[in-house]
Amino acid sequence: TLRKRDSGNRICALVNSGHSKGEAGVARRHRVKSLSPFPRQTFTAWCNSHLRKAGTQIENIEEDFRNGLKLMLLLEVISGERLPKPDKGKMRFHKIANVNKALDFIASKGVKLVSIGAEEIVDGNVKMTLGMIWTIILRFAIQDISVEETSAKEGLLLWCQRKTAPYRNVNVQNFHISWKDGLALCALIHRHRPDLIDYSKLRKDDPIGNLNTAFEVAEKFLDIPKMLDAEDIVNTPKPDEKAIMTYVSCFYHAFAGAEQAETAANRICKVLAVNQENERLMEEYEKLASELLEWIRRTIPWLENRVAEQTMRAMQQKLEDFRDYRRVHKPPRVQEKCQLEINFNTLQTKLRLSNRPAFMPSEGKMVSDIANAWKGLEQVEKGYEEWLLTEIRRLERLDHLAEKFKQKCNLHEAWTAGKEDLLTQKDYESASLMEIRALMRKHEAFESDLAAHQDRVEQIAAIAQELNELDYHDAATINARCQGICDQWDNLGTLTQKRRDALERVEKLWETIDQLYLEFAKRAAPFNNWMDGATEDLQDMFIVHSIEEIQSLITAHDQFKATLPEADKERMATMGIQNEILKIAQTYGIKLSGINPYTNLSPQDITNKWETVKHLVPLRDQMLQEELARQQANERLRRQFAAQANIIGPWIQTKMEEIGHVSVDISGSLEEQMNNLKQYEQNIINYKSNIDKLEGDHQLIQEALIFDNKHTNYTMEHIRVGWEQLLTTIARTINEVENQILTRDAKGISQEQLNEFRASFNHFDRKRNGMMDPDDFRACLISMGYDLVSAEFACYLYLKSGEVEFARIMTLVDPNNTGVVTFQAFIDFMTRETAETDTAEQVMASFKILASDKPYITVDELRRELPPEQAEYCITRMTKYIGTDIPPGALDYISFSSALYGESDL
Repeated sequence: TLRKRDSGNRICALVNSGHSKGEAGVARRHRVKSLSPFPRQTFTAWCNSHLRKAGTQIENIEEDFRNGLKLMLLLEVISGERLPKPDKGKMRFHKIANVNKALDFIASKGVKLVSIGAEEIVDGNVKMTLGMIWTIILRFAIQDISVEETSAKEGLLLWCQRKTAPYRNVNVQNFHISWKDGLALCALIHRHRPDLIDYSKLRKDDPIGNLNTAFEVAEKFLDIPKMLDAEDIVNTPKPDEKAIMTYVSCFYHAFAGAEQAETAANRICKVLAVNQENERLMEEYEKLASELLEWIRRTIPWLENRVAEQTMRAMQQKLEDFRDYRRVHKPPRVQEKCQLEINFNTLQTKLRLSNRPAFMPSEGKMVSDIANAWKGLEQVEKGYEEWLLTEIRRLERLDHLAEKFKQKCNLHEAWTAGKEDLLTQKDYESASLMEIRALMRKHEAFESDLAAHQDRVEQIAAIAQELNELDYHDAATINARCQGICDQWDNLGTLTQKRRDALERVEKLWETIDQLYLEFAKRAAPFNNWMDGATEDLQDMFIVHSIEEIQSLITAHDQFKATLPEADKERMATMGIQNEILKIAQTYGIKLSGINPYTNLSPQDITNKWETVKHLVPLRDQMLQEELARQQANERLRRQFAAQANIIGPWIQTKMEEIGHVSVDISGSLEEQMNNLKQYEQNIINYKSNIDKLEGDHQLIQEALIFDNKHTNYTMEHIRVGWEQLLTTIARTINEVENQILTRDAKGISQEQLNEFRASFNHFDRKRNGMMDPDDFRACLISMGYDLVSAEFACYLYLKSGEVEFARIMTLVDPNNTGVVTFQAFIDFMTRETAETDTAEQVMASFKILASDKPYITVDELRRELPPEQAEYCITRMTKYIGTDIPPGALDYISFSSALYGESDL
């Protein structure tokens, strides 16, 4: 039972890669002259403990070994080997021959016997005989003891110290006085068999009672004969060291099987715990990958939706929704993606370190699949933002054009109102000559006015066409109104021509003309058109995006104001004609009707429109200055954003380069690299406030509808992408260093070896991108002593074996055939080449111990030897053992052990 428990513990501790190898044996040369007086009683009892297995014993140690027969029998029993056939004679030379055969066998085991000859043994030399027995005890009972890289006497002493450490009043420092009170022997027995001794009832002041208790229990229950005398030990100032060592070694061999079973059980528990943790990580990866891919699947159709809204407010709401997506919904998913890559790399590292096969996620859930899906998301996302901004510009342009179209249509329709009725009048049929001439001149002025309005009609048509080209949502209304204006304009042209023809027919009948009225009409009409145009221009809407554009409008307005003095002169000249008419009428007593027959414009109209123009000029000044202030504010926003972006952009690039330098630095330990990277990570996290402030400035820019910035080459998208890459790079680099530390600690690789690997990798990483191509990797392996030849040279000399070996190595370091070798893959390969790992055969051997050397194991044995959780894990996954004469419920632990290491399906 103790042996099985030890085996179970050994299996649970399987993942401990370093096992004590044992040191060299005890010294081979034993000089008899250095031995103190020998404990004859102890050696006699020790010999009898082995001889009784052959059905015999000795009474007198110096007499019973003289003929060599029992000496040879003793060596056969303790070694398990057959010695040469003894001589049967009773003559002296027969005895010497037998003793020599025994001594030769001892020498064949690597022990040099100095000053011990067959003649002394045959002659009954007590000193030589006891020296020989002590040599046998050292070689076969003590030499093979090994505890934590110490062996023989030191190993036995360390074993005693470890086993008795928890017990009060016990302090084992040697093999003489430390054992006088008997508590150390009782502690050894109680540690392994607490049912045999009640240690709490022992007293330090009763050494003889303690010793006799230990001797009796050992002889009765542990099959260890009594080799010592309690009174001799207590009464001797310094008990014989050899006697104590001989007796204590019997306890070591009696309990060694129990420790072996405990180690085996620990090995199995450790292996199963590793396997359970790996399965949990796999399930967690699958869950996170599924959730992230599902989110990407749901998000892409939303970003691919390019159905434009019809109003500016609706499109701005879409833009606000997109901002919420970038600020609120996407950042947690970026973290999940980064964490998913870290979990995947950590899982693969743990699988490699535990000699398990690599984890292959479900179809479509590889890290590369997630990266491709994420890339597709970002491409659609970039296109969606560009589309939103383009649509907002388009709607802004459409709103401006629609308002301008409405204004021009209103002006045109106001001008054309009643014109058709005027052109269809028959007033010339009953008019006087003066009235006919006046009607003719009036019609000429109307034609002049009509021609002047031709540009406005063309502008209305051009605006309507542009609205149609930009897919204005209410294009039908625009087209209907434009068509009505065009049809009306064609009709006005036809009616104008008809009325002219009629007036020209009757013009010959009338000759009197009022030159002053005509001159007034001719001068007043263009001036009136100029004032109408000026009024229209002063009320015209405008849209600008820069200071230069508004400055251009201000300059044009200043130029217009410069023409006002000349216009005022023209007004005064026109009004002077009217004054001249009134003067002539007053001079010659002409009664005027108060109506100019050649125009509908009155002097009051000219005066009113002139006052309107003078009133609109300062209003236009105010509008332009307000727009200039707005553009100056926009320019300040541009400069404010550019000032931060021109600092943050280079800072991100610098941090990326610094992280790259830290990851390839070999001057310090991995822990120092990790501390540096953690410090970088904290600095980056602390820098997040600058990114948030820049996001706030960017939002102000977008709210102000600023679409360009000549002061910087960095856009918010550049900063976001750089920031996300920086976060991903620092997390991935920290994960790589953690995996290197995990690899170093698990594989027993020293810091110097890791630095050497890093130096070799950096030397052949010619592109300085953290990866080697196959040719550089081959050169690196050759420089490290691998017998490989380049592909061209191999073909030339027919040296195929080196190429095949290199192809095999490439399948290990580049299983996905990406064409590059990363540093992590390089480290994994080098540690796999230099470190030992547990194998399926070791696990099978441990299960075999628990199963008492049977080829199968039962459910009861698993539950008895393993902890409940590991036992149930094995029971649910082991297949039934197929064979004859087996008990019900027998399980196949061999196929289960193979499956743990990927040699079959679990």
